[in-house]
Amino acid sequence: MATRTKAAAVAADPGTTAPPRFASVAAAIEALRPDLPVYALFPKRITRSVRKFMTGFPGRTLYAVKANPAPELLDLIYKAGLRDFDTASLPEVKLIAERFKDATCHFMAPIRIRGTTGEAYRKYGVRSFAIDDERELQHLDEETGITLPSERKKVTVFVRLSTPVDGAFLELSSKFGLDAADGAALLKKVAAAGFTPALTFHVGSLCIRPMAYRQALEFCRDAVEMAGVELGGFDVGGGFPAPYPGVPAPPMDDYFYAIREARKTLRLSKKADLICEPGRALCAEGISAITQVIRRKNDRVYLNDGVYGSFDEMTLPDWNIDYPRRVYMRTGAGKVVEVGGPRRPYRVYGPTCDTLDKMPRPILLPQNLGDEDWIEFGMLGAYSCALRTGFNGFYPNRWVEVQEA
Repeated sequence: MATRTKAAAVAADPGTTAPPRFASVAAAIEALRPDLPVYALFPKRITRSVRKFMTGFPGRTLYAVKANPAPELLDLIYKAGLRDFDTASLPEVKLIAERFKDATCHFMAPIRIRGTTGEAYRKYGVRSFAIDDERELQHLDEETGITLPSERKKVTVFVRLSTPVDGAFLELSSKFGLDAADGAALLKKVAAAGFTPALTFHVGSLCIRPMAYRQALEFCRDAVEMAGVELGGFDVGGGFPAPYPGVPAPPMDDYFYAIREARKTLRLSKKADLICEPGRALCAEGISAITQVIRRKNDRVYLNDGVYGSFDEMTLPDWNIDYPRRVYMRTGAGKVVEVGGPRRPYRVYGPTCDTLDKMPRPILLPQNLGDEDWIEFGMLGAYSCALRTGFNGFYPNRWVEVQEA
């Protein structure tokens, strides 16, 4: 079995040139005739997703870089107006700080590799950090080395609570977070240390219940009341869904309403900064992976991309997301067109030599699918690029922009 070594996905060159632009996916395929995978960026979709949060969420929006750190995508998110980023590692902090000089990084990983807190503070101007135990608070104090009370107050320390609520495809409360009582105690220690105390939580990835945020905020209310300190910030985390086919996700406005109403019960100061950290919700709709059929053998299809590349997320337990698909073929005249027609299930494999490199369940594709046809997998913006590897020499990294709405 192959060792799944992750590639250095965040090693970006700030001077990356803009990808070539095309009116449609078919036009891109016709011009390039690609035999290697291509990521298609849809700027209009990304702009729409970003602005929905920036105008609808009752606070400030951070983009969770871990969802997709591709520079080509980051540039479009920045161009749409977003200036705050949830950076969960020093390489992510470095990527954002060096690429966007006026951006603000928030180091929201509760446990960090030693030395990274201090470097983020001194070299990159980070002033927001998450913790979930006193030891990490001590490390933050030691590594930043701040002595002036006025400077300590400028550092916001978010205490992470565990909020085990239902409604998410992937839970995120078993690894990090405190219960309300322990969270309250840590908030008091943050305040006593002279930092600005704040709270954060995460309901889980791809949450389809807006009420999960309201329930999580009730956990937080208990911690706030027990702590008796004035919070300078409140972070409701990520977990906001993307509208995948078949996923019963309510409109995003329902999430904003639930958070807005629950916030009223927290008795927060008007100065408390309310923030959120969407990742999937900002990038999923904005990227497709254009793949090509290497070979069809009866009910087997071998693609030039697979689970070691853009499709790692499909291997998660109980992950049943069905990415939308469009199939393109060459006509007799050599023109590339989208095709429909009757479909049948195929077993789909990636290009590597490993037998694990296969889609976990059959995929419906045209009955007349053949070698060198192209399959566009839509809504693949979240975690595809972030989780791709360089295993067996395959590493998808070609980009185009498509002007479709």
